[in-house]
Amino acid sequence: QVHLVESGGGLVQPGGSLRLSCAASGSIISITSMGWYRQAPGKERELVAQISSGGRTNYADSVKGRFTISRDNAKNTVYLQMNSLKPEDTAVYYCNAKKIVVTSENYWGQGTAVTVSS
Repeated sequence: QVHLVESGGGLVQPGGSLRLSCAASGSIISITSMGWYRQAPGKERELVAQISSGGRTNYADSVKGRFTISRDNAKNTVYLQMNSLKPEDTAVYYCNAKKIVVTSENYWGQGTAVTVSS
């Protein structure tokens, strides 16, 4: 199993910044990619950003140029740097890890809440 623990959420004003962290533990050797999803009240969970084992990244159009996903392999940690935050970014942010070998497996953290409000 893979255990994921997010941290870094909070309350910020529009235009502010937050840095989310996701620490992975357990059986992490076969992780294909890691990413960040978010879910706002009344909406479906959506992909925000992901980074593959090869270092390729992709972002939702709504966050391109504002958010940056990165990883520290030595610490088994993935980060999401969020700049120029907007009220529309308000959501619970979940860390995700995927293992795609013969089949697909998904692992989720508990989520960390981000609120962007004046």
